[in-house]
Amino acid sequence: MTARVTGLWRHPIKSHGREALNRVTLTEGATLPGDRVWAVAHEASKADNSAWSPCANFSIGAKAPGLMGINAELNADGTVTLTHPDLGTLTLDPDREGDRLIDWTRPIMPRDRAASARVLRVPGRGMTDTDYPSVSLGNMASHRAVEEKLGQELSEKRWRLNIWLDGLEAWEEFGWIGAEVEIGTARLALREPVRRCMATTANPDTGLRDADTLAALNSFGHQDLGLYAEVTRSGEIALGDGARLV
Repeated sequence: MTARVTGLWRHPIKSHGREALNRVTLTEGATLPGDRVWAVAHEASKADNSAWSPCANFSIGAKAPGLMGINAELNADGTVTLTHPDLGTLTLDPDREGDRLIDWTRPIMPRDRAASARVLRVPGRGMTDTDYPSVSLGNMASHRAVEEKLGQELSEKRWRLNIWLDGLEAWEEFGWIGAEVEIGTARLALREPVRRCMATTANPDTGLRDADTLAALNSFGHQDLGLYAEVTRSGEIALGDGARLV
């Protein structure tokens, strides 16, 4: 295959914004640095700081599409700056000021869902949607196939993936499962597809649902876009780096 990195993203607070990167250093067995460091547990959640918990325990874009309109920046001092078209800008320390985050997002949270209650983090790993520390990869050709099916332009930010590759055939990545890929100086083992939820129906510029992405995916015989992977060799990845199966 011939592919290159065209996008690198991290999501400092799970489902509460994304940040574009130029380069990142991955560590064997770890999530992407700064990705899903914090998560917002809702009032019905049993999640705490002791262990990984599945996404049903958290306030997420599938249940609160307005969250998809957030952009984020993880600052050098450990604070996070969030922006939203309807909420303005907020800078906070999630470890100490979780209540400020919950107050800030309250206007865009559905009233018929469990309310956000507390911000937590699990030391040593990001709160990804997998019980193992994962890094996610996407294929821009597959993204474009969904755009073509819907007849509308979509931002790749809808999919909340970490690494985007271009130069492949649509859906070619599903044939990689069980293999390893070298990207830059890092190596990743490709584990499983990313099954998609209602979060992807929301426009990341507005936080409003405007595309039936799930119907488009199901027309291809699945509801997946992207792959979960595990880092098997530490290394650096930068925009423009090549990727090859090994």
